[in-house]
Amino acid sequence: MLNNTEFRNSNIPSSALCNGISMNTLRQKSLLNRPAFLRIFKCLYGDSKDEEELYSELTGKNVHIITTIQSWEEKLTEATRDGKILVANFSTPWSGPCRSIAPTYGELADKYPSLMFLTVDVDTLAEFSTSWEISATPTFFFIKEGRQVDKFVGADKVQLPKKIAAVANATRV
Repeated sequence: MLNNTEFRNSNIPSSALCNGISMNTLRQKSLLNRPAFLRIFKCLYGDSKDEEELYSELTGKNVHIITTIQSWEEKLTEATRDGKILVANFSTPWSGPCRSIAPTYGELADKYPSLMFLTVDVDTLAEFSTSWEISATPTFFFIKEGRQVDKFVGADKVQLPKKIAAVANATRV
């Protein structure tokens, strides 16, 4: 069994992570961060999937993955210019709730092309995410003309579609 110091070492080979550590144990101890998740994922499922493939499985074709401040600013500018409400999903690819709501979010992005859908990786953009006061993932922000107009926290597959439908309908008025 690996101790915390050994686990946090980024040079731990994938094979070592597969021996004696469960995903639930890591999650409970808040030790399962993005790099660790990717190493465990590759260990369990092989090296055939890279980070982008993993993200693409968790999103729809109309969801833009945000991993840099520059891409965030570009999409925010584009949404403002086009008069669209931006829906920003602050999440991680390794979180159970984020993974469970991702297909629903992707379907909603395909259903509502009048909105712009983003997924912001809170691990890659940790400081940026902190500035949005993210206390749980997933957290969804609704932004119009650069300003937050609403917020939804959680992976509720019933309530999120209702919230997005309400936002989409409000833009038609």
